[in-house]
Amino acid sequence: MASVIRGSVDEAVTALKAALDAYELAHAGAEATLYRQNSASIRLRVVDARFEGMTKSRRHTQVWEFLAERVPEDALAEVSLLLAISPAEMGASLANLEFEAPTESRL
Repeated sequence: MASVIRGSVDEAVTALKAALDAYELAHAGAEATLYRQNSASIRLRVVDARFEGMTKSRRHTQVWEFLAERVPEDALAEVSLLLAISPAEMGASLANLEFEAPTESRL
């Protein structure tokens, strides 16, 4: 099951979590996390070995299309960061630091 790692949980976070739960079920071994950064921003991370060697644009297209079939447009509009990485890239990804050691929001 996808993990909400911090921040408040509201209708948009709940809808995105449900879609990420479905992603994990459809893609064995994938792990998803999300959190509400502030009142207007939700951040998502999908770690999936299938992304190894895949272009970033293709990864994002696949995840966005998966989410778009399951999440209302107004909830998708709140996503400010979608990180789609392979397990091997986690240590080298600067964007991943926002999940491991997030920057505090000013809002």
